[in-house]
Amino acid sequence: MRYIIIGAGAVGGAIGGRLAEAGREVVLVARGAHAAALREGGLRLMSPGGVAKPTVPVAEGPQDLELRPDDVLILAVKTQDTVAALETWAPYASHLPLLCAQNGVKNEELALRRFARVYGVCVWLPAQHLEPGRVTTFAAPLTGMLHLGTYPEGPPDRTIREIAADLEDSGFLAPVVPDVLRWKYAKLVTNLANALEAVCGQAGPHNPQLGELYGQVFAEGATVLGAAGIPFASEAEQAELRGDRLKLRRVPGVRQVGGSSSQSLLRGKGSIETDYLNGEIVLLGRLHRVPTPLNAALQRAANTFAREGREPGTMSPAELKDLAASL
Repeated sequence: MRYIIIGAGAVGGAIGGRLAEAGREVVLVARGAHAAALREGGLRLMSPGGVAKPTVPVAEGPQDLELRPDDVLILAVKTQDTVAALETWAPYASHLPLLCAQNGVKNEELALRRFARVYGVCVWLPAQHLEPGRVTTFAAPLTGMLHLGTYPEGPPDRTIREIAADLEDSGFLAPVVPDVLRWKYAKLVTNLANALEAVCGQAGPHNPQLGELYGQVFAEGATVLGAAGIPFASEAEQAELRGDRLKLRRVPGVRQVGGSSSQSLLRGKGSIETDYLNGEIVLLGRLHRVPTPLNAALQRAANTFAREGREPGTMSPAELKDLAASL
């Protein structure tokens, strides 16, 4: 198999870099300064275990490649960029298997409109991408946990089992499950914190009010999923599977700035994936008549931060509560 990583940022760069380091054939798809840096100096993959510099070819789109029958596409862009990526690749590659290694729960459905063989990936992979050509991962001894499964559900086929074996050989925990969406909805609840961190900062003993907000945001999400009848894996179930194989560690010389939403703000992308995280809870809440004031406030605030280029963590908990009360 050859793995074509569409979106070589934090998640895509980590997955592609580890696969290449383990001897698998990989192509990284990137654009702009990141593509230029990858071509010029290669991928610099930093982790608690040191620095790896796997040699990986780079493409900017399907026109740069001669696609093969054994190619596997791994989509690792943010959800707001999914449709554009699918429109770019489907005319050339809709016959190939496509894995959605993305947060949120809508990417697979979007992909299935254009690709016949779609697989879900629940991504637990703490990583950071702020500079062109460089990706940092923070978990050890394994790099991440990637639940894999046929979308929307069903028994695993040979393709996904072979992919899982390659990922396991590359330093990932990669269980193949018949109900991948149950895991992705669990990750969705966890990812509700991304916008809160991006807008108000990280919780800590110095700010108990912010810690309470984190709990309230999670509670809204769990209540909405319960009202919608959507099952999701418990945190205890996830923690038991991770065990001691995935522990957050410091990487010398690297400051961990936060999750993917905070990183989007720091990179000045101008967009953020909150509509498909907190916004998913807001949508389900409206469909099932469950109030979601905090998630609605976070959706609005995070989009404002991205649009206006505001610095992460500069809204106070009191301001967020006032915004929630006004909606």
